[in-house]
Amino acid sequence: MSVVGGSVEALQVAHEVLDRWQALGLRGALLARDLGTGEELGFAVDRPFPLASVVKLPQVLVVEDHIARGELDGARQVRLDVDSRTPGPTGVARFRHPASVAVDDLAYLATAFSDNAASDALFALVPPEEVTSRLHAWGYEDIVVRHPMRALYDAVARWSDNDMRLALRMAAAATTSGGGHTLPVLDVSSGNVGTARALVALLADVWTDAVSVPVATARVRELLGTPLLRFRLGAELVSDTVSVRSKTGTFLHTRHEVGVVETSTGDRIAIAALTESSVPAEVQPEVDRAIGRAARLAVEVLRA
Repeated sequence: MSVVGGSVEALQVAHEVLDRWQALGLRGALLARDLGTGEELGFAVDRPFPLASVVKLPQVLVVEDHIARGELDGARQVRLDVDSRTPGPTGVARFRHPASVAVDDLAYLATAFSDNAASDALFALVPPEEVTSRLHAWGYEDIVVRHPMRALYDAVARWSDNDMRLALRMAAAATTSGGGHTLPVLDVSSGNVGTARALVALLADVWTDAVSVPVATARVRELLGTPLLRFRLGAELVSDTVSVRSKTGTFLHTRHEVGVVETSTGDRIAIAALTESSVPAEVQPEVDRAIGRAARLAVEVLRA
């Protein structure tokens, strides 16, 4: 497996993280890049992974681009009915009654709460193929958005008769070394996918206003700072002097987080941590901690 590092210390950290992840039964990719110096470290940076809810990062950027260019009204009200909205553990997906939500607020819910119903309401306005088309026009060829969030739940329903525990056991055992999978939404040839390198490039451009237009990228940076839970990248970093703006992704055996760490001394380090577990357990706090430790070690080396 290819390991990236611009110094001996960076290479050592990359190898340390890789060894730890493999010991936990993780197949993964990591890339951390100092946005000031360009120095980076990581491994498997060009290997595609199914994105789970990390897809909401490029989705929201494209939505905000549409709003900024006057192609979509952020104040437009969208009705979400109980019977037709996408399931999920948070946000509008858990509402017991119909609701009308503005497009701007759907973007907030999709980002802060990782709300699947809000995300799919946005996909109804800006379809997956349009998100991919705009991303590719901007140069992010290795991020591909093919389906809404509902496809994940529909696939589980067909694959395991809605038994999430059974689906988890099957998912953990079914990923091939090349990214293939018997569940299409987890296969890199048919699901929503991205590489650590492409996601870090996207974050870097959002932070430097090098993509879309500044009003859209500023809004995305703001939204990435709103998530209620920070239990992966920020686990060992967040303090009065360090902030993390990020988006997680969790589905069956996948656990990801991508974001930018900012310090009071002006450091800005973009990180993409993408993992798939071979352990068929719904709760794996040791994986979350391993991602947090990787982020801390990367930041310590790159800001030195």
